[in-house]
Amino acid sequence: MRHSTADNSRLDIERDGYLDLADLSVYSSLSVRFLRARLQDPVRPIPCRRVGAKILVKRSEFDLWMDTHRPVPGVDAVLAEIRRARDGVTDSPGSIGKLF
Repeated sequence: MRHSTADNSRLDIERDGYLDLADLSVYSSLSVRFLRARLQDPVRPIPCRRVGAKILVKRSEFDLWMDTHRPVPGVDAVLAEIRRARDGVTDSPGSIGKLF
């Protein structure tokens, strides 16, 4: 049975191989521009290999990198309270002001 090109591309992405930025963009639904900027992130850069001018990222390493960007429960609420306090909004019941 012969597979279409789309099927072959999907199979290539499903195995733990190396992806160039265009394929990584398809895999991750992130733009190539965003990915390229994250390669140079001073805190958590995307792990990559450079072969000449080609940039390759191992899928499993990218998945681990993505896991470091998971939201932490409750952090958004704390950040919202910090922003309100910074912007001079008065404390509301249960606000961060009661934490300190």
